[in-house]
Amino acid sequence: MPLMLVVPAEAAKRVALVVGNNDYKNVPKLQKAVNDARVMGETLKQLGFSVMLAENQTRQAFSETLLAFDRAVEPGDTAFFFYAGHGFEIAGQNFLLPTDVPAATEGQEELVRDASVLADRVIERLQNRKVRTAIMVFDACRNNPFERAGTRAVAGGGGLAPMTQLPEGVFSVFSAGPRQTALDRLSNNDSNPNSVFTRTFAKELLQPGENLVQVAQHTRRIVSEMAETVNHKQIPVYFDQMVDDVFLNGNEKAQTSEAAKPADKSADPAKQVAALSPAAIPRPPQDDAVNAPIAMFSRHNGGWSVVFSIADPTLGISWRMGNSGDFRETGFLDSLDQRTRKRMPNPSVELAADTPAATIEVRYIDASGNMQGPFPIKFDPEAALIRDQRKILDMTATSWLSYREFNGLLVYYTHLVSYRCAIREVRIGIDTSVPDQVLKMPPCDMKDPIAIPYDVKPYVKLSPSNKFVSVELTYRDGSVSEIKSFRR
Repeated sequence: MPLMLVVPAEAAKRVALVVGNNDYKNVPKLQKAVNDARVMGETLKQLGFSVMLAENQTRQAFSETLLAFDRAVEPGDTAFFFYAGHGFEIAGQNFLLPTDVPAATEGQEELVRDASVLADRVIERLQNRKVRTAIMVFDACRNNPFERAGTRAVAGGGGLAPMTQLPEGVFSVFSAGPRQTALDRLSNNDSNPNSVFTRTFAKELLQPGENLVQVAQHTRRIVSEMAETVNHKQIPVYFDQMVDDVFLNGNEKAQTSEAAKPADKSADPAKQVAALSPAAIPRPPQDDAVNAPIAMFSRHNGGWSVVFSIADPTLGISWRMGNSGDFRETGFLDSLDQRTRKRMPNPSVELAADTPAATIEVRYIDASGNMQGPFPIKFDPEAALIRDQRKILDMTATSWLSYREFNGLLVYYTHLVSYRCAIREVRIGIDTSVPDQVLKMPPCDMKDPIAIPYDVKPYVKLSPSNKFVSVELTYRDGSVSEIKSFRR
């Protein structure tokens, strides 16, 4: 089917591409993906977008459509990409399947990879066009189309991988969480022409005064509750790398009559869409010195521990703060380095708790006795603290909540309060798999980040009949954890 371009009168800076694929030739056909694309196209037109609608795209047609999308967006625009159809994950990367994707068997992943569209590449292309905001929405099949027949309502293995490493200025939404399938319909009597996710998401987008996070959260709650009515688990997930709140249908105080107007880029910066940094997608460093040291920063009650990692065998390590002053030796450990047969240099140093952001210069003596360096290592206390606490939270997920009985049933979240500097928001669900309550967290204290303020009560009182509590974290970088359940 040819590409259709509909240009609303007031949509100069909002451009959308919506794609729906039903008619697959070699894998199971879908029933509602084209309808999903059409309803999303109509919804986005109401929000002031120029909408490009593409249906049943072969690989070549998909490439031509993306090229047209490239040409339609300009620096500073808001770009919206919606895809409904089969999707497939290979080695942590998500691929969108054109209608002529070949049937594949075990060991033929490259066949699928070469015949499909890499989701990350769509983001990179928008980044290259210097769009201000990129919104990516995937109502993709979460079962394995190469193993099981059926529509998106049929369970199966595989699924799409979470897109947690997004560049700044990107907001992505998935119709279901990891290892979940997205429902086309609630039952055989469900006559709605759209999938459970799209029918909900489209309505939420039109709610005046909701930012993207609120749209995603409301969609997640409604879809999850609808899926539970048929004993199915489907919890949409989102990944937020926006700097500011983004409102597609007016801001917090806007009236409904103003909702369809495009965003005024001269308005309050807090309500503007966030920039997509040209350097946001991680790339291999071009000029890094070979074997340059790296450092790991860990925060404790007394200050900072810094551990240097050096690829070469070393006979000695020295360091200094900044680019002036004397270098200080790190000393030696009471152990031998089997590579040099000499005492192993101490790879760690301590910094005071109030050490400001600075550059640490590190140098070392290699096994031949030659001095290497100095090499600069950036120390950003806030970024280092967030990274360190995020790592701890990931490793200790089983300790996020704990039950206690003391004058009633309590659930404690002391662990989360201790590592709150890495957390933007904590949501819990009491006897529900959908975390629908926000836990109030004290602000991060950079001077004593692990300490729990004396006036904080890090627990919630529960009914004696409570069976489980679900919890979901939104981290400071905008990524969202898996939903964890804690049972009595």
